[in-house]
Amino acid sequence: MFKNKVIRYSTIAMVIAILAYFMIENMSGSASSSDDAIAANPAAYKAKLLQERAAKDEQFKSGQDSPIKDKESFHGLHYFEPNLGLRIKANISPYMQDDKEVIVKYTDGTSEKYEKYGYANFNVEGQGQKLLLLKNEGTISVLFRDATSGKQTYGGGRYLDYPLDQIKNNTIVLDFNKAYNPYCAYQESFACPVPPAENTLTVAIHAGEVTEEATHQ
Repeated sequence: MFKNKVIRYSTIAMVIAILAYFMIENMSGSASSSDDAIAANPAAYKAKLLQERAAKDEQFKSGQDSPIKDKESFHGLHYFEPNLGLRIKANISPYMQDDKEVIVKYTDGTSEKYEKYGYANFNVEGQGQKLLLLKNEGTISVLFRDATSGKQTYGGGRYLDYPLDQIKNNTIVLDFNKAYNPYCAYQESFACPVPPAENTLTVAIHAGEVTEEATHQ
């Protein structure tokens, strides 16, 4: 139950976050100029990011479809500090083989058909990294694990999602500050896609959502 759309779009907070993200991305009309604007005013970017996180907390605390069981004691999600160094432009190598269709397994044992869109190639701390981009219903999904998974972050991996039109000239901005936990991280009754094995990064992504347990270590 609760597959695909709930994971990506079911909360008002997620919609607010996505809209706010694209306002930032398009404020100068192109990816490169928006990068310049953010670089010139990183405080504004960080302030907007914190607003998005506060909006998601409110939705999780009061929303009817919130995955939080005990809303009374819920005091907010936890994150790494905003890190503009992990807002990375990646070059995309389109997937050109015939076997574009891929079956993605879900945490409840079911599966869903996705399409292999291509590989995002980028660098983190001077190390080359690659992530398979999956397309489903007009959305590009980035399902990944990294060296923080199961330690500071959810062991099942984290997600990033983008409308298809955010890919321009075979490039995409991967903003790991937006990396979020799937709903099944909070409640097992939600079914969430499992990141492909190849989408395990060799580096630690110290950006985005962390687990509550990690904040008490």
